[in-house]
Amino acid sequence: MASRNRQSKAGAGPGSQAGAGPVVAAEPGPGRGPGPGADLDAADGADGADGLASPGRHRAGLSAGLPATGAGLFTWSVLDYAARRPGQGISVIQAGCATAGADLDFAALRASHCTATLTLVDDDNQVTRAAVTDPAALAARPELAAAVLGDLRTVPLVPRSVDIVHCCLLLDRISNAELVLGRLVDALRPGGLLLLRAADRGSAAGFLDRRLPGPLRARAWRSLRPGEPGPYPASYEPVTSSPGIRAFAARHGLVIIRREVSSHLDRTRRHPFIRCSRWLVATGSRGRLTAAHDELRYVIRKPEDQFARVL
Repeated sequence: MASRNRQSKAGAGPGSQAGAGPVVAAEPGPGRGPGPGADLDAADGADGADGLASPGRHRAGLSAGLPATGAGLFTWSVLDYAARRPGQGISVIQAGCATAGADLDFAALRASHCTATLTLVDDDNQVTRAAVTDPAALAARPELAAAVLGDLRTVPLVPRSVDIVHCCLLLDRISNAELVLGRLVDALRPGGLLLLRAADRGSAAGFLDRRLPGPLRARAWRSLRPGEPGPYPASYEPVTSSPGIRAFAARHGLVIIRREVSSHLDRTRRHPFIRCSRWLVATGSRGRLTAAHDELRYVIRKPEDQFARVL
């Protein structure tokens, strides 16, 4: 990780959606409302995904009328947040801007008259610098205020200063991931949303990403994410998993509103070698690793009141 901070006006990397698009599953929520960091899945690595958490005293925010699953979830969550604060602008930090793609659709926010101010934050390396200095991406981001590339443990983040933190495919490729995520949460205002997307350490895909030799990783990346910058380092610290994220949320008094899982393998017969490799890893792990998905999506809320967790 670079020790020098670089600040420049920049945009997100081009072509960030997989060609075939990920397959997303929405899981049913449990019968009781969650507390901070509530366990929303029956078993770690279980196939399927969590739907909106059942109503409860700790539940904060996203109400009935669920959006389509997948990338649209984050955009819908921001629009819902903005609708509860009419006339107020929304400040957004996009962490992992080189891999953010279209998860958060700012064009849709503008069309809905949601005024957003965007700051991009990412690790400083050759791949991220190339991704965030693309002229076409800059021109398409009128809401962009600034971008900061540097050591994510020390980049300047003002506590309680932003409404939304969008952390996209960052944690699995950096070291000190929990420290960095904690700093991002500290930057959220009470009531703000953490929109988190991460490659799953507990999946067969995550195992292969950590263990494959460099040339095979690069080939798999180009096959699954054509046109995207990468591949990035494969770190996959414990926080990049369902139990890791739940434990982090519990320690920080956060409320998990929704959890989804997704896969870059579409439902056709494409990528047979990658599909077979994941199946073999999952079978060999005797259920410890899953081949059903490769990514996690979370909508997490920072409570309005510091004592919300003990109501």
